[in-house]
Amino acid sequence: MTSTVPPAVPHTTAQPPITMFGPDFPYAYDDFLAHPAGLGQIPATEHGTEVAIVGGGLSGIVTAYELMKMGLKPVVYEADQIGGRLRTVGFDGCSAAADESVLNCELGAMRFPPSSTALQHYIDLVGLTTTPFPNPLAESTPSTVVDLKGESHYAETVDDLPPVYRQVAEAWNACLEEGADFSDMNQAMRERDVPRIREIWAKLVEKLDNQTFYGFLCDSEAFTSFRHREIFGQVGFGTGGWDTDFPNSILEILRVVYTEADDHHRGIVGGSQQLPLRLWEREPVKIVHWAPGTSLSSLHGGAPRPAVTRLHRTAGNHVTVTDASGDIRSYKAVVFTAQSWMLLSKIDCDDDLFPIDHWTAIERTHYMESSKLFVPVDRPFWLDKAVDDEGNETGRDVMSMTLTDRMTRGTYLLDNGPDQPAVICLSYTWCDDSLKWLPLSANERMEVMLKSLGEIYPKVDIRKHIIGNPVTVSWENEPYFMGAFKANLPGHYRYQRRLFTHFMQELLPEDKRGIFLAGDDISWTAGWAEGAIQTALNAVWGVMHHLGGGTDAANPGPGDVYDAIAPVELPED
Repeated sequence: MTSTVPPAVPHTTAQPPITMFGPDFPYAYDDFLAHPAGLGQIPATEHGTEVAIVGGGLSGIVTAYELMKMGLKPVVYEADQIGGRLRTVGFDGCSAAADESVLNCELGAMRFPPSSTALQHYIDLVGLTTTPFPNPLAESTPSTVVDLKGESHYAETVDDLPPVYRQVAEAWNACLEEGADFSDMNQAMRERDVPRIREIWAKLVEKLDNQTFYGFLCDSEAFTSFRHREIFGQVGFGTGGWDTDFPNSILEILRVVYTEADDHHRGIVGGSQQLPLRLWEREPVKIVHWAPGTSLSSLHGGAPRPAVTRLHRTAGNHVTVTDASGDIRSYKAVVFTAQSWMLLSKIDCDDDLFPIDHWTAIERTHYMESSKLFVPVDRPFWLDKAVDDEGNETGRDVMSMTLTDRMTRGTYLLDNGPDQPAVICLSYTWCDDSLKWLPLSANERMEVMLKSLGEIYPKVDIRKHIIGNPVTVSWENEPYFMGAFKANLPGHYRYQRRLFTHFMQELLPEDKRGIFLAGDDISWTAGWAEGAIQTALNAVWGVMHHLGGGTDAANPGPGDVYDAIAPVELPED
């Protein structure tokens, strides 16, 4: 999410790169994946053992892929389609003249920071490429318009905005320094200085667990001005206005800015859903037990099992899975990667699947709502040059990436090249702003959005360029998701810790072992694909350990070094 607010420590090639290394669990997942010794092995007596993977999103597919390589037989259950919230779709109704191969939209994840190094491992593995994403004021974004309270400002760089925006940027940097030791943590994460990361973060977790994002701003001397806080909420950093995040824990926000998850974003050429789909079809070169040419697809006859409808424990400490077809199978190990709320509603679960404290943590999960609406257009007309009332070119683009306090909030222009069909994300909204759209159809949403954008660009006829039907999503209304992603509220740190550390099953009673939680809402970085992968790798280690396997001494896994880097533990009393 390239920012309208510059990072406190500039990104330079002279420094080690920032990665999602910590702060809660500073383990080098990227090094673990890259090591020639591999992720570990299981006893030969367990080769071919079936392991259930509930959920075919990125976390589930990564888990299945890595367990398959070890010689296990993953059985993937998917209620909808492989990819989860990596969902790329096309448009209906585009003219036959349009090149529909470039016309798609990302209903879920659409931009990824370079700090997602474990994600990049899999992007490279399956041969995908990335390109800069046109976030507000990004180098790859021709221009940005900030429209607040009926006043618009055109900018190609942050310096083109009025001084108050730079004041807000400076206030945010000062706020991070005074309240969150930003520069020290940034440098410690660049250098992967584990003791320093843990020292800084332990103090902040204890101090800030009960604090909201907005309260953190209000406590800062740099943000005494309500006007500055208002602008920051509406324009903010990253994708734009983050006022919808104001009620959330400030710890959630610090994880984003420490790891530069809000900056330097890239999109996957051809769509993000290709990543799990290619992993599903990929035939690993190094694989144990299975014949060369084996893939997840071939082990499943081309399609995953249908939705899980029941999970319960049976004799021998097995977990038994019932699916929508009525099929019943028992497993020594199950990895649950779907949204946690599915365990409360869509799936009939025994209470003894998890300890009561883990059930409490699942029930306390707080999801962010999110909506998008896309339309296909005939060409990137926004690059046409605007003219004044006398017909003279102004040198400005007729339309820009737009941040506004109007209903659309964020509008993104997705270019496929000169005179090629293109895509506009007319609106990207969160939480209350997303709920405002919920009762409206795609066409009704489009009409409201075109009206809002017409007030910002009165001379631009967006409608005449539209060549197909709009596509929309409201993740809170998707039956197998019920929200876009988890975002902890103040006081939720203990709950998050319970869920993240669930893969360390020797800490659990013996009759509560064998089912492992994974997915981005189990991670410390919910909403980011990197978190989905990190928790998948935790679950891979957990299953391997549960079945009597282990890692190579040269490449210890997350569970092997857990005691040295375990997340901060706050008192329960």
